[in-house]
Amino acid sequence: MKPQHMTRIVNRKRYDTATATLLAGNDAWDGHNFERSGRNTFLYKTPKGAYFEVNLTCWQGESDTLLPVTLEEAIELFEEHLSENRVTYAEAFPSVTVEDA
Repeated sequence: MKPQHMTRIVNRKRYDTATATLLAGNDAWDGHNFERSGRNTFLYKTPKGAYFEVNLTCWQGESDTLLPVTLEEAIELFEEHLSENRVTYAEAFPSVTVEDA
């Protein structure tokens, strides 16, 4: 599954994949397909700096979802769960300072 156009209004704010930047996803090729157990997750950032995730499914009885996430949730997705980064960490989270370990 690849990212598709989705729009959702939550708390009077519009989240739209067409105007947002795709930051990362878990759609790495595994030699057979891009799907992960029939599901993929993608992280986006709106032009105003809000983050949201899109979950796509190919399973009958499940629905694709678009969910706003906090900065902390977005960082966790980017760092730990989504292996295919489309932008650098600094581009995804310009307000976050990264220190050497």
